[in-house]
Amino acid sequence: DVIVDKSTLELLSQYCDEFLVHGVENEGKRCGILEDLVVLLGEHSPIPSTYAGGVKAVSDLDRVKELGKGKVDLTIGSALDCFGGDIPYDDVIAWHKNENSN
Repeated sequence: DVIVDKSTLELLSQYCDEFLVHGVENEGKRCGILEDLVVLLGEHSPIPSTYAGGVKAVSDLDRVKELGKGKVDLTIGSALDCFGGDIPYDDVIAWHKNENSN
C-alpha cells in the first residue's frame, strides 16, 4: 500500500504532469467526497490535481473548490443524470460557466 501524503505527492510529481486521485472507498456510491483527501491535495500537491469519488450534489463542486483552495479539480461520473444519477449535467455546466465568468 502507498500512503498519500506530502512526500508521496512530491515524489510522484516528478513523473507526471497531473494527478487523478480517486477516493476509492466512496467511488460510485454518491455518499459525499473524501474531504480530508481534497484538503491534502489542495495543501500539498505540487502539480495540478483532480479528485474523483463520492460526489452526491452540485454543492460538492463548491466544497472541493473551498477545501482544495481552488487548486483541485473535480470529476463527476455515475452521479450525473446522463449516467443514471441525480445530478443534472446542465447544472454542472451552469456552475462552471458561472465560475469562469467571475
